[in-house]
Amino acid sequence: MSPTPDRDALRERYRAERDKRLRPDGNDQYLEPKGRFDHLLDDPYTPRVERAPLHEEVTVALIGSGFSGLCVGARLVQRGIDDLRLVEGGGDVGGAWYWNRYPGSMCDTAAMVYLPLLEETGHRPSKKYTFATEIFEHAQRIARQFGLYEKTLFSTAVTSLVWDDAAARWILRTDRGDEIRARFVCTGTGPLHRPKLPGIPGIESFAGHAFHTSRWDWAYTGGDSAGAPMTKLADKRVGIIGTGATAVQCIPPLGRDARELFVFQRTPSSIDVRNNHEIDSDWFATLAPGWQKRWLLNFATLQTGGFADEDLVKDGWTDIAQRIRDRVVKAMQEPGARFGMELVQRAYEDSDDEKMDEIRARVDTIVEDRATAEALKPWYRQLCKRPCFHDEYLQTYNRTSVHLVDTDGKGVERIDATGVWVGGKHHAVDCLVFASGFEVGTDTARRSGFQTIGRGGETLSQHWAEGMRTLHGIHAHGFPNLFIVSLAQGANLISNITHNLTEAGSTIAAVIGHALATGADEVEATRVAEEEWVKLLESSPTAFLGNPDCTPGYYNNEGRPIGRRERLNASGYPAGPVAYFSYIEGWRDCGRFEGLAFRKRG
Repeated sequence: MSPTPDRDALRERYRAERDKRLRPDGNDQYLEPKGRFDHLLDDPYTPRVERAPLHEEVTVALIGSGFSGLCVGARLVQRGIDDLRLVEGGGDVGGAWYWNRYPGSMCDTAAMVYLPLLEETGHRPSKKYTFATEIFEHAQRIARQFGLYEKTLFSTAVTSLVWDDAAARWILRTDRGDEIRARFVCTGTGPLHRPKLPGIPGIESFAGHAFHTSRWDWAYTGGDSAGAPMTKLADKRVGIIGTGATAVQCIPPLGRDARELFVFQRTPSSIDVRNNHEIDSDWFATLAPGWQKRWLLNFATLQTGGFADEDLVKDGWTDIAQRIRDRVVKAMQEPGARFGMELVQRAYEDSDDEKMDEIRARVDTIVEDRATAEALKPWYRQLCKRPCFHDEYLQTYNRTSVHLVDTDGKGVERIDATGVWVGGKHHAVDCLVFASGFEVGTDTARRSGFQTIGRGGETLSQHWAEGMRTLHGIHAHGFPNLFIVSLAQGANLISNITHNLTEAGSTIAAVIGHALATGADEVEATRVAEEEWVKLLESSPTAFLGNPDCTPGYYNNEGRPIGRRERLNASGYPAGPVAYFSYIEGWRDCGRFEGLAFRKRG
C-alpha cells in the first residue's frame, strides 16, 4: 500500500484526474434511446393490454406510482381524500423499483429509513439493505393497503397536461386516448427514470445483443431478479459500460456467471464497506411507536453534520458526517477558535482525505493484481459521485474471467459489430450491457414525456427556462392546483430520497385538505412568495449540491460550467434538510399556509 500523498499533492492528483474526464459536450455526450435502441423505453415485464379510453373527472390525479405517487396517495387517503386516479407508464407500481430488476439490485441507504411508511404498513425489512424484489414488494404493499391499485391506470403514458382556466380543472390526456379532468394534479415522475445511452461512435453498429440495466433481458441471460444464476451466460463474453452505483451491484453476479466479463471503466466508484445483515424480529418488535420518524431525523441529522445521542443507522453516510462534526468540535476547543466556514471547510477536507485514503487502502487489501487495484482507486472527494457500499464488488476482480478495461478517464473509443475499442485494442464481446444511468439535467418535459401548460399557455419548461422556480419545491406560480414532488428547492436530501417524498406527501395532502375544507377552487403560490423562496435558496452557497472541482458526473452538471440555472435546479434549503423538514412541518401544521393563495370562483 502506497503512503497517503501530502495535501498539495493530493489536490493536484484530484485536479489531474478531473481534467482527464472533462468533456465540452457535458450532458450532450449521452444519447436518447432511439433507432435500434428505442425499445429501451418500452416495458419488457408486463404486456400491454388494450382497453377502451377513459373519460372522467376526479378530485386528484397523480402522475406516477413510484414511491412519490404512493406516498402522496397514502397521505391523501389517510386524510379521507380517496377520489384519486393514478396514471403509471409501467405495468405495476414501484417506479424505479419496478424497472430496476438487474442482478444484485438493492438499496444503498439502510432499509429502516429508505423504505417509506414502514410503521403504517407494519412491515419489517429482512435486512439492513434489502434487495430490489423486497423493495418492489413493499411498493405493492403500500398500494394494496391504501387501496391505490384499483385507482391506477397501468401501462399508460401521459401525453399532455393542460390547465383549463374557465373550469379550474387540469385536463390530462394519455396515449390510450384517456381524458381525465382533475381538480388537483400531483406530478411524481421521479428524478432518475428515463434511461440514457453513452454517445460512443458506432454504438448502433454492434451486431451482438445489447440492453440497458433498467431493462434487464432475463430471457437472454437466464436467471431472475430474485438471484437465480444467469446460466445462459456460461458461454458468453459480456461487456459492461459504466462503473457507477448500478454497475457496482450487477458486476459481481455477472462476473460469477459469464464465461468472461469485460468491465469498461472511465471513472472508478468509491467502494466502502456495506456489512449487510439480517434484521432481528425480536429486536424489531421492541421499537416504540413513532420509531421510523425518529430514525429518519436521526439519520438526516447525522448525515448532514448535526448532533445526536446515538447513531441509529450506523452506515457510511453517517460516518463521514460524524468525522467532520467531531473535528469541528475539537477545533472549537482550541484557544481563540472561531466558528465559521473556513473551520468547517478544513474539517470537511481533513475528514474526506482520511475517508478516501481508507477507501483506496481497502482496494489494496482485496484486489490481488496491483495494476487492477491501482485502476480501481477513486481519486476525488467521496461526495463528488454517489458513494457506493459493497462487499463483493472489489472481490470480483480476483476472478480470472473478469477483466477491468480502464480507459484512463477517456472512455470507450468506439464500438463495432463485434466488440469495443479502448486504447487501440479491440475487445470482442457477445453482449453489451449499458450501465449508463438516467437522464439528469435535461428539460423537465423531455424527462417526463409530456408538456405541462399552465395559466395563459405558459409551459412549465418556459417558466423554468432560467432555472427552477417554486415555493418549497412543490408549488409554481401560474400553475394553480399543481403539486410537484421533487428533491430540489426543498430538503434536497440525496442520501435518502424517500424521506423527501414522505414529507412532500404530508404537505400536499394538508394543502389539498385545506382547499377542500374551505371550498377553494384554486390554490397557487403567489408570485411574491415564489420570488422570495428563490432568493432564500440563492442566499447560501452551501445550498447547492454540485462541486465544479469534482470529477464529472450528474452531481455537478458533468463538469460543465454551473450558472444560476444549474444552481436553482439543484439547490436546497440553506439551513439544510433537517431544518427544512422542521420548517415545512410547522408551516403545514399551523394552518395558515403562508405564500399560497386560496381562491373561490364567484
